[in-house]
Amino acid sequence: MFPARSIPRRLRPLPRLLAGMGALLFATTLHAQGIDYQVRIDAPRQIENMLEENLDLMRWRGNSRVDMEQLQRLVKEAPEQAKTFIATEGYYSPKISAGLDTSGGQPVARIIVDPGPATVVGDVDLVLQGFAPIDEGSVPFDAGALRQRWSLPVGARFRQEDWEAAKRGLLREVSQTRFPRARLVETSATVDPEEQRALLRVVIDSGPEMRFGELRIRGLKRYPREVITNLNKINPGDQYSEAALTALQSRLQDTGYFSSVEVSADMRQVLNAELQELKEGDDDADANPATPEPPTGPTVLPVLVRVVENKRKNVEVGVGFSTDTGARVQASYDDLNVLGKRMKSDLIYEQKRQTARVDFFWPTTPKGYNDSVGAGVERNDVRGEITTLATVAARRQWGSPLLERSLTLEALVEKREVPPSEPTTTRSLPLTYAITKRKLDSLIQPTNGYVLQGQLGGALLPILTDEKFLRLYLRGQMFKPLGEAGTLVLRGEFGGVAAKEKLGVPSTFLFRAGGDQSVRGYGYRELGVRENGAIVGGKYLLTASAEYQYFFRPPWGVAVFYDVGNAADKVGDLKPKSGFGVGARWRSPVGPINVDLAYGHAVKKARLHFSLGFTF
Repeated sequence: MFPARSIPRRLRPLPRLLAGMGALLFATTLHAQGIDYQVRIDAPRQIENMLEENLDLMRWRGNSRVDMEQLQRLVKEAPEQAKTFIATEGYYSPKISAGLDTSGGQPVARIIVDPGPATVVGDVDLVLQGFAPIDEGSVPFDAGALRQRWSLPVGARFRQEDWEAAKRGLLREVSQTRFPRARLVETSATVDPEEQRALLRVVIDSGPEMRFGELRIRGLKRYPREVITNLNKINPGDQYSEAALTALQSRLQDTGYFSSVEVSADMRQVLNAELQELKEGDDDADANPATPEPPTGPTVLPVLVRVVENKRKNVEVGVGFSTDTGARVQASYDDLNVLGKRMKSDLIYEQKRQTARVDFFWPTTPKGYNDSVGAGVERNDVRGEITTLATVAARRQWGSPLLERSLTLEALVEKREVPPSEPTTTRSLPLTYAITKRKLDSLIQPTNGYVLQGQLGGALLPILTDEKFLRLYLRGQMFKPLGEAGTLVLRGEFGGVAAKEKLGVPSTFLFRAGGDQSVRGYGYRELGVRENGAIVGGKYLLTASAEYQYFFRPPWGVAVFYDVGNAADKVGDLKPKSGFGVGARWRSPVGPINVDLAYGHAVKKARLHFSLGFTF
């Protein structure tokens, strides 16, 4: 219990506390009754959008703290703010008026903008310091080409964003090759509002010319150095090139031997030398400065490769589903070092297809060849035809993701069953050349470009071959943007087999159509040649497809499409079967996911198709 005389002392601050709380509550109530006003901007569309996003008058709308006095202040400040923002778009002599209309029930702030004539680039003074050949063997730097690639030329509208981008692009252009230590030493933009002209000046210093040196590898433990050195196309003495470093890193990442790869030029020696020069300069600050002597030769940068190795052995198990081949269970086992070679094995069980295969890959050769040998067994039960294929193959691949080529020699035996006919066995020794050319804005999510693929091969010698044949297959796919959110996708393929007798040609080299990646609206390999109630492969194939995709809310989109095609034993029998429909699209991180509902005109029924990614 408190003493009697201490109670009043403790209660003495209470009235002040209650009064403070009441004032706070009253102020909060006033703030909650802030001015509800509208803003109308009369300006060209681009400027209107910019002002709507940046003016304080717009940003404070709906805020309970804005009263009439603050609203009037925002309207008064709006012209000066607008002038600053409009200048970034190249308009330096705008006429801007602002007013507040309080005659109605809701105040209306009006901003009227006449941007006036745009300021254009009147002159560009691009000064290059350095850039002289370091020795007689050096190719002179192409200063003329650099000036031509300057992205803000005379006559262009001067925008602040474009000015900054042009400077960054210039520095990037120079530092990517030969001169990675280049820097901007002076930049200025002098604007004459009366003449609507901007005079630009940029001085860029090249820094020392640099060449590549020796290859240094860090982190390699389990795998031979040849895994890296065979892929290295950078020779000591080559001019510095960022593209060469990026290409080497990409090639190493594609090998599968490493979980992480970093390729760079080792700048430590250069940075240490620069720090030493700065230190010596500070020590000699009171002495007479001496003119630095120019370098007598290019700076040498070792190529540094840092890797983190993948586990040597890896086991993966997965399940999946495809509307073409049904449910799938898959198990794979990889070993990155089996007698110096990489081994990949797969066991796949699908409702309509079962596969077991093992392949051995040699490290890439210094000339860029990827050699492999493998063997496998595959069983297909599709449309009444059952085939069991055993194959042994040797393959050589070379090129890049933009232009891939391969040569494959196979020895195969195929057992074919079409009840009630007796099973037949076919032997063949085909040699196939394949080429794929890609020109895409993205290899995973393409929206612009094309892919072309061609295969030419066959079994032309009577060695382990029951029937000689020649086979040609062509396929193309094109992506063309239509507007900001639309893409037109065109696809076509043609195939043909020349042989005296079709019976001796392995069915894997014949053609059928229908399915997720072919003519939608029809089942997997539903279009082909009829034999004893079954549908089997034909000697000729012709399909085409047109699809329009619209991404209304990326990464979500919709599509409409029309597919047509067929397979037959004679060109004259290629009577087209069509399918059309609508689909949903989702650009997932691993590639586009497509869900299509297609109607097959010839079978007069609808079919659901699901696919991930695109063929190629």
